[in-house]
Amino acid sequence: MLHPKIKIIPYNPKYAVQTVDMWRKSKEQAIGQKEIHDFERHVYFLNHILTEQFQIELALMDEEVVGMIAYNDREISQLYIHIEYQGIGIGRALLDKAKVKSSGKLTLYTFAVNKNAQQFYEKHGFEVISRGHENEENLPDIQYEWVSKINGDIQT
Repeated sequence: MLHPKIKIIPYNPKYAVQTVDMWRKSKEQAIGQKEIHDFERHVYFLNHILTEQFQIELALMDEEVVGMIAYNDREISQLYIHIEYQGIGIGRALLDKAKVKSSGKLTLYTFAVNKNAQQFYEKHGFEVISRGHENEENLPDIQYEWVSKINGDIQT
């Protein structure tokens, strides 16, 4: 169960700087390298590009961004949890939202170096469907897919 102080809300641009700061720190910890884009470009990407193609939800604790997910009915583009709040159910809550609103199938990519993400996705019903280098960082990545056992049913 999600901590009672944590609420999930639709993305609001007033949280852009906090969201990007959390996203960058979480990603850096996960892959062991600095973000390749500067901070301002990253904020622009969040506010003007990602929001056009994906629904974005934020997890907040006392008005602090502790997680984010960007998804549509077929794929998850981004899922990051604040490094100090990982392992307490935020990722699962965000992932469950995407599953409920999915077409019954979701795909996503994660970096091969990110073993924690792989364990998380596999624990929540995702299976490896391909491996490659489909990212700007030019790091090996893994494509995962989740398929609902019963359309609309969350399988965890």
